[in-house]
Amino acid sequence: MYAIIEDSGAQLRVEEGQTLQVDVRPAEPGGAVTFERVLLLADEKGVRVGKPLVEGAKVTAEVLGPSKGAKLEVVKVRRRKSSRTHTGHRQGYLTVRVTSIEG
Repeated sequence: MYAIIEDSGAQLRVEEGQTLQVDVRPAEPGGAVTFERVLLLADEKGVRVGKPLVEGAKVTAEVLGPSKGAKLEVVKVRRRKSSRTHTGHRQGYLTVRVTSIEG
């Protein structure tokens, strides 16, 4: 059984027991997060495609904790000016494990 959910504008294919990273939201480790925007649900009965969402379907996940992505570095060099800037950014994520897919 798998589902395609929408989270923060991104579409993610999820299965039970899968660990994934979603955008940061207020949640405590050990708590639960529910994704109610289910676009597609596939199980032993067949595939159900939402128009735009599958009614009554939801995905529940357990919060494992916060994490950060890889560092993104931006360097800007101005030619012949001895001038440069260097900045970095690490995007914050929330790591979750899918516990159930209902619908």
